[in-house]
Amino acid sequence: MRYEFLVETYETERIKVVSVWSEFRDHDLPARSRDGDARGRSVQEQMVHQCVSENLWFVNMLGIDVGAPPLPATETRLEFMKRYAEDSEKRLTALRTKDDVWWESETKFFDLQRSRAWVMVRRIAHTAHHRGQQMAMLRMLGRDLHSNYGPTADTGGLMQNHAPTIYGYPNLNALLDGEAAGGKKTPLPGAAGKAVTERPDKK
Repeated sequence: MRYEFLVETYETERIKVVSVWSEFRDHDLPARSRDGDARGRSVQEQMVHQCVSENLWFVNMLGIDVGAPPLPATETRLEFMKRYAEDSEKRLTALRTKDDVWWESETKFFDLQRSRAWVMVRRIAHTAHHRGQQMAMLRMLGRDLHSNYGPTADTGGLMQNHAPTIYGYPNLNALLDGEAAGGKKTPLPGAAGKAVTERPDKK
């Protein structure tokens, strides 16, 4: 199938979303990038936006309705992860049934007409944009970061220095089980004094 790569990308992106959420702590949910400045979403507001926005895109633009409320009944970190994991799994299952004609057919994208493949690319980009904001928030809060795409400062630094990619959990089920048990992420080695950026501060 010509558009299988989009299905595969969505499959990994949904895991990356939940993985980033798992790096926060429960008391981080009200935190904003700047105290008192409501222009930047809080951690909780980012989770709400991801769940609501993705549901609206899939229902209104892709015609995929999972038949469930997009938000958890109790808005805790773990319940957000469970809700999003369950709903995105149903969306993934639906996407796997679609043929090339469906992907290439046009749908309404706000006030424009675009192919469903085009809409899906934009949805993935939208999700990655907000995930990047959340990863910046984690650093502002002083949290460690496991790999999301590749090495981080906490997994060993730069890829060119052969730093490893270390995920918090081997799969989404292990993540949800581990976080429900209080957290069982893979230990992080840190950079061990190696540079973590291409322009390390020499001061």
